[in-house]
Formats: sequence, C-alpha cells, structure tokens
Amino acid sequence: MKKGLLIILSGPSGVGKGTIRKYIMDNFKIQISYSISMTTRPQREKEVDGVDYYFVSNEEFDKNIANENFLEWEEFVGNRYGTPKDKVEELRNKGKNVLLEIEVNGASEVMNKVNDDRVISFFLMPPNIDALESRIRRRKTESEEIIQARLNKGRSEMKMADRYDHVILNDDVARASQEIVDLIKKKLKK
Repeated sequence: MKKGLLIILSGPSGVGKGTIRKYIMDNFKIQISYSISMTTRPQREKEVDGVDYYFVSNEEFDKNIANENFLEWEEFVGNRYGTPKDKVEELRNKGKNVLLEIEVNGASEVMNKVNDDRVISFFLMPPNIDALESRIRRRKTESEEIIQARLNKGRSEMKMADRYDHVILNDDVARASQEIVDLIKKKLKK
C-alpha cells in the first residue's frame, strides 16, 4: 500500500487556513483526513474538542513532549500547539492523505523532519496586511495586544512563503480551494 500524502496548509494567523480546510473537505470529493492539533489554548465558543483541536492541560502537553510525540509544537501568546506524530503516521501508513493546518514555524519544522516524496506544502497569502487585520479583528476573540502580536508575526511569516511548494492567494475561498485541490490531485497522480 502506498503511504498517504502529507498536505501542509500554512500561513499567518487570520489568513483563513481553517476556512479553506473546511471548504475543501466539505466541497470536494478528495480523500483527505484532517490532522487534529493539540493545544493548551482555551476552547472558543463554536469549537469542538477532538474535532477542531484536542484541548489539553499543560501537564498532558508536557507528557507528549517528553514522549517525542509531536511532529512540531510551538508556543504563542502563552498557549502551546502541536501536531501529534502518532496520529499522523497511523493515518499515512494506512494510505490516507493527511492535511496539517499549522502555523509557519511548525510547518517549517515538519518539512525538515518528514523526508519523503509524499509531502506537498501550501502557504496561504492574504491579499494584503489590512485584509489580514480585518479577519483577525472579525473574530472578536483577542485583546488588542494579541491582535498586534499576531499581525507582527504575520508580517515576518509572509517573508517565508518561498519555502513552500506553492503560494496560494486567499482572496476568494472557492477559487483558492480549487487551486489547492487541483495541485493535490496532480501530486497524487505521481
């Protein structure tokens, strides 16, 4: 059985990674399993544990670090986020294509760790910094200090887009999603 494709979807906070992921999974007949990240961040109102994230305590997160069970993990604004290695590899070894929706530093770490030809990476680019700020503010979930931290981080992350296989402008969810799906299908044919 052919190992499943590892699909990395990344970009700055607020660029629409979750929206694009959901659109792809809801609207295209493409076999993709979503890798659920683990976080110590508090659960937002519409999020579901085990669907959007695995919401865990700091102690549980520490156990996963000690057991080397993260493909990557990162701390940002006082919370930690990580990709459970055991879950991703289990799916890929069953021939399933796995989508990672992760931030930029984590994506770089995964791209450095996973050394096989069954990986494709996408950097979602906002139309401009104002659009990114508008998307972050529309959430109404963070303080001004955190919004500014996310915007500053986003500016520096956009400079790393050339490290990815593909840069996708997220100016229209349907169009950007179609572009990503077409490139995944092309990679799957190889």
